[in-house]
Amino acid sequence: MEDHAEERSGSQINASLLIQSLQNEEIDIFRNEFLDMHPYDQASFFKDLDEDIRAKIYLYLSPEEMAALFENLEIEDYKDVLAEMNPHYAADMLSEMYADDAVDVLNELDKDQVVSYLTIMDDESAKEIKDLLHYEEYTAGSIMTTEFVSLSANQTVRSAMYILKNEAPRAETIYYVYVVNDEKKLIGVISLRDLIVSDDDTMISEITNDRVVSVSVGEDQEEVARKIKDYNFLAVPVVDFQNHLLGIITVDDVMDVMEEEASDDYSKLAAVSDMDHIDRNPVSAARKRLPWLIILLFLGMLTASLIGRFENTLDKVAILAVFIPLIAGMAGNTGTQALAVAVRGIATGDLEKENKWKLVIREAGTGLINGSICGILVTFIVYFWKGNFFLGVLVGVSILFTLIVATLAGALIPLLMHRMKIDPAVASGPFITTINDLISILIYFGMATLFMSYLTG
Repeated sequence: MEDHAEERSGSQINASLLIQSLQNEEIDIFRNEFLDMHPYDQASFFKDLDEDIRAKIYLYLSPEEMAALFENLEIEDYKDVLAEMNPHYAADMLSEMYADDAVDVLNELDKDQVVSYLTIMDDESAKEIKDLLHYEEYTAGSIMTTEFVSLSANQTVRSAMYILKNEAPRAETIYYVYVVNDEKKLIGVISLRDLIVSDDDTMISEITNDRVVSVSVGEDQEEVARKIKDYNFLAVPVVDFQNHLLGIITVDDVMDVMEEEASDDYSKLAAVSDMDHIDRNPVSAARKRLPWLIILLFLGMLTASLIGRFENTLDKVAILAVFIPLIAGMAGNTGTQALAVAVRGIATGDLEKENKWKLVIREAGTGLINGSICGILVTFIVYFWKGNFFLGVLVGVSILFTLIVATLAGALIPLLMHRMKIDPAVASGPFITTINDLISILIYFGMATLFMSYLTG
């Protein structure tokens, strides 16, 4: 059934038959068609239904069947869908989910709702979920699952396979089996392949790989994701400071983390908060964006104030105003490019493997090369356009120094923020652009004032 369901693609969903069977209360027809679909396709069909049609699905599906569907919904849908369910049905459904997935759902709810669901749940499920809920958010403990298989070193492969067969239905993955000692401390790992090919009477200790890679329960989830990616693991064990095995983190959890972190970084780079949730209400969207825009507004006022200080220079050579957008735009563009390189290097961990000063020197060289080429090019363009060689030199040299400084700023600012334990993504594109506007205007008008005699002569 499972293999067959996985072969069913979204394009093969018979939505009209499913809706008709729901409307006509033909339970058997609905269940036969619906349960033959992959859970992702079930969720895709479910989320497009009206609330009154969904209410029938809650009657036709068991909490266990609903749990498989629910795990494939978007995070922003959790709260609304749970509100449609009978509380006891919802609590039973959460009990049927893997503990880490249930925790993800409960983290989206109000504290009173969480307490209510935990009270209704069976004691075993509630205790398991509570144990995970107390871990700090965005740590390994908050995304791990406690549904895994562990073995003792002093048993045979035959007894291990017996345990594996009994516990496999409840485990999130069985491809890695972890070996613990009598004190429940992690001492090694065995792959499912090792168990299958080994003789039944072989001791587990003989085939255990003691070079096991683990993560601390308090480790940041982004570091965990990076480790699983680097080692190409399907799962990684989670241990406490005494190396007791507490849980495992599987690759599907890591994919969620990577998506969450990428969305968070992109939000900050765009100076927009909480891009995970699509705001269909313009008032709500404006409320999230307005604080950033107000901050940028005041930074922009600094730029305007700086230009005002060179009012005398503009009065004498008004043509200088024509090139302000060009120089400021070039500074913003090159700063954003350097920022993207630095933030990505920090996010992927590449900068941890090399000297950060190499990045700074490389970006300075890049700024010098780009600035030189653009500066020479614009010098001749301005000269042929305006017929003023000194004006062309001024704009060209200003672009040269501006691109060097802006590129360095784009690389250095995120590195400094990372050193200060601040998320470097908050050094967002709009902030770098505004800061580089200030720098470029200062360089441009400073040089114009310094060489005024050549421009007016």
